Amino acid sequence: MASTDNQHRARKRFGQNFLHDQGIIHNIARAIGATEKDHVVEIGPGQGALTADILAGGCLLDAIELDRDLIPILQQRFGNEPRFQLQQGDALAFDFSSLRNSDEKLRVVGNLPYNISTPLIFHLLSQQHLIQDMHFMLQLEVVNRLAAGPGSKNYGRLSVMTQYYCDVCALFEVPPEAFDPKPKVQSAIVRLAPHEQLPHPASNIKMLEHILRTAFNQRRKTLRNSLKNDISAEQLEALAINPTARPETLTLAQFVAISNSVNQPD
Repeated sequence: MASTDNQHRARKRFGQNFLHDQGIIHNIARAIGATEKDHVVEIGPGQGALTADILAGGCLLDAIELDRDLIPILQQRFGNEPRFQLQQGDALAFDFSSLRNSDEKLRVVGNLPYNISTPLIFHLLSQQHLIQDMHFMLQLEVVNRLAAGPGSKNYGRLSVMTQYYCDVCALFEVPPEAFDPKPKVQSAIVRLAPHEQLPHPASNIKMLEHILRTAFNQRRKTLRNSLKNDISAEQLEALAINPTARPETLTLAQFVAISNSVNQPD
């Protein structure tokens, strides 16, 4: 997340939209509320507009930036700041455990390019035991999917898997005018806080992922039809789940119950 100036033009191939609205920047930093006790990881700091506001709280901050041309700008601005470390690399492939000091938990923030937001969230969820919370600027449509509950048209695999690992809270919307260049979509800030204990643990997470993918790839079909290769109608009824229900009506607990009841993969 960053303001733009004449030094660097936002690049389409990196999905860059630099945040320049100071009011929005302050609101995001206030929502994060980083203090001297925190270790923050900022994904895609851009030119450092939000970085400066977060550092003002006294935290340690590791910034991960993919665009090599932004590295000297960030180094010039924050290089003399002892609480700031810059990592040049791709957050999609980054090992976040390498940043931790002892057993501390990381606070992750970022203005995520729309084209990588979903895979990056899944990458971070796979390392959720390292993370205290995450604050992301995302496309509003993605935030709505993350926060959706059963019965909503936005409810799907992303909703269930995110809520399996995290408490999801949509915070506030951000208009296109807050960015340069202006995106063609509305954005929003979301907070994801990993559960200290999973409310509905799956005995095999790969099986849960398989069940969700199979069900939601055929979301217009009933469970009896979409999951027929994994579980019978009689088994669904034994779990108190209607075989004629569609996937968007099931709760997280019900999906985990299906996953835990089927045969495990070889």
